[in-house]
Amino acid sequence: MDFPNISDADEHECRHDLSSAHPELIQTHASAVSWGAIIAGAAGAASLSLILVMLGTGLGLSSVSPWSYSGISATTFGVSTILWLTFTQLVASGMGGYLAGRLRTKWISVHTDEVYFRDTAHGFLAWAVAALATAALLTSVIGSIVSGGIQAGATVTKGVASTTAFGYEMEKSKSDSGPMGYFVDSLFRKDVNPAAISASDIAGNDVMPGPPKPSPAGLAPEVTRIFMNSLLTGPLPAEDIRYVGQLVAMRTGLKQSDAEKRVSDTYVRLQAKLRDAETAAKEAADKGRKATAYATLWLFISLLIGAFVASFAATIGGRQRDM
Repeated sequence: MDFPNISDADEHECRHDLSSAHPELIQTHASAVSWGAIIAGAAGAASLSLILVMLGTGLGLSSVSPWSYSGISATTFGVSTILWLTFTQLVASGMGGYLAGRLRTKWISVHTDEVYFRDTAHGFLAWAVAALATAALLTSVIGSIVSGGIQAGATVTKGVASTTAFGYEMEKSKSDSGPMGYFVDSLFRKDVNPAAISASDIAGNDVMPGPPKPSPAGLAPEVTRIFMNSLLTGPLPAEDIRYVGQLVAMRTGLKQSDAEKRVSDTYVRLQAKLRDAETAAKEAADKGRKATAYATLWLFISLLIGAFVASFAATIGGRQRDM
């Protein structure tokens, strides 16, 4: 509003008198958002949240032990983590919302409902900025929570694949260690008759007379490949049972029928162990999926509670500001 034909001093005095008599004219052009108060509340909430998360992490790690029957259980640890996250959101969001409401500019000649709405919006904006700041500071933590199930599932799936093909580990390393090596070695075990063992036999001579028998170390890789060829598809073919039975009979001195029965029984036990390992891996993957789903759900609930508390606390702070 212009005041023609008067001096600058008189114009300033007129503006002052007009603003005192009609303050709503000044408020019409003023912003309804006090970003300074919002940023201050968000900084307080983010800092307090960071401190509480660090404290909770320290307390949680101090209560967990890798030793059996030591420390708290996994269920207790999960429940306490959920409760601590909720407590962190309550305290940090409440503090940030209260600061945003208490530090904002006092609105003159604004309806009570409008003041309540603005305070609620200030609290929500303070919570939103604090949440983004906390996410930026704790990217690794939040990322591990959100993608923990995916990573765990991928790891366990990889474990299932490696468990399914655990015989290839021995084949790749050219060693006789591992589950496959154990089952193959059991094929070539000979029943020892203690009465037939003499002192010279104990010294290192062969117990069985005749030509030297093939070493199991030379037969194991071939038998491993035969087992692995059918391990994932079903029963061992009859020709493979007959061939491996011949190798076992040649090494151990068993009858062909007994050797073939040993081959079939060993193959069945190997498949049973494989199925048990696959079942255990799938159960672990399912537990990891459920744990991640619960963690994500409770994280969402705790953030939602934080948004509500921040908005409500801002109305309290704004009411005290206007007193």
